[in-house]
Amino acid sequence: MPNIKIASLLRPFEDFFKNQASGGILLLATSIFALVLANSPLRDAYHHFWEIELTVGNRSFGLTQSLHHWINDGLMAVFFFVVGLEIKREFLAGELASRRKATLPIAAAIGGMIVPAAIFVAINQGTADIRGWGIPMATDIAFALGIIALLGDRISRPLAIFLTALAIVDDLGAVLVIAIFYTGDLSWPALGIAALFMIVLIIGNRLDLQHPNFYALIGLGLWVAFLKSGIHASIAGVLIGATIPVRARYRHDVFIKKTGDLLDRYKRSVSIPGPFHNEQQLGTLLALEHVCHEAMSPLQRMEHEMTRWIIYGVMPIFALANAGISLTANELGTALTHPITIGVTLGLFIGKPLGILLFAWLAVKFRLCDLPIGSRWSDIAGIGMLAGIGFTMSMFITNLAYLNAESVANAKVGIFIASILAGLMGYLFLARRSRYRPSD
Repeated sequence: MPNIKIASLLRPFEDFFKNQASGGILLLATSIFALVLANSPLRDAYHHFWEIELTVGNRSFGLTQSLHHWINDGLMAVFFFVVGLEIKREFLAGELASRRKATLPIAAAIGGMIVPAAIFVAINQGTADIRGWGIPMATDIAFALGIIALLGDRISRPLAIFLTALAIVDDLGAVLVIAIFYTGDLSWPALGIAALFMIVLIIGNRLDLQHPNFYALIGLGLWVAFLKSGIHASIAGVLIGATIPVRARYRHDVFIKKTGDLLDRYKRSVSIPGPFHNEQQLGTLLALEHVCHEAMSPLQRMEHEMTRWIIYGVMPIFALANAGISLTANELGTALTHPITIGVTLGLFIGKPLGILLFAWLAVKFRLCDLPIGSRWSDIAGIGMLAGIGFTMSMFITNLAYLNAESVANAKVGIFIASILAGLMGYLFLARRSRYRPSD
């Protein structure tokens, strides 16, 4: 099995890997920039900017939200839409498609959620701050794969795939936690309207409607209904992603025949001088483009087209709006000793690797699954450390768990500390690993 070489990433997973890795670098840069702005003379301008209100529609019939809310409720719904696509693909045709292949990342992810939450609860027991128990449960796949990329061929492809599958199951767990535990007062009329929109999406899926505008229009209605229902609107994104069809319009044999006919027609056509094609050639190329488009799964096509927008657009904007915490030296000192900060830090930095390693060991011990090819238990421990990089999803849950600015700041300090420690220790731990060889 070939090594991971960023310069020659040709297969779909490696293309995904490359985007996530470089996206992690951009995410880090925007986060540092937000921190600098929030602790500079521009701190007031930085915070006031995100509170600017923006109305879609008009005051009597429309939505008015601050920029911060549009990002966290709107743009992040698009992020969760892609998460929904990834989850569906993985369970249908990816690393989670078969029971034995899926058992290890699922078991590891469950352990990586239970143990951090338990640590946070133990530290914040008996206080209102216990509401933040979901914060240390999350893994930031972009940052984690960014570290993997820096390790180069010391990390095997199966090990990188294991981390990806683990993070996707982790995302699914976070989505369930948000939907069940971080909801406001429910509006049953709004939920009823959301159910109607969901039924329309399911019918569209059953009828094999593949035009993205259908899912965008009905999905927008579902998002607004969730926004008014008390359940966080990001859940709408996951549900929309789950309804995207998976079957391509043209089967493999039909695709081969149609492309063969079109290529034969192109070969028979007479070229004209210069860089342009004649009408027959141009029509043939456009028809070939259409056939290629229809031969791809709508789910896979949307995931491929939108992943870059998420990695290079939505996530950096989210970090820019949410990573900027303003703290004086005294406030930072107080935050470092606060139970929220300690709970988040220990949950991510200690609880994540401990839970992942323990539950993975139990799954292998009971012969439910095997370790990734060429991997050792020390590798699983290193991957567990990298999974302690919470960041994006952890900050997102922080905004749902706490309304008090001080509590939000304490949680984010914990996220920053744990993510830095997890990334650094995970890198140093895995860097000791010898270069991967297929025979390992």
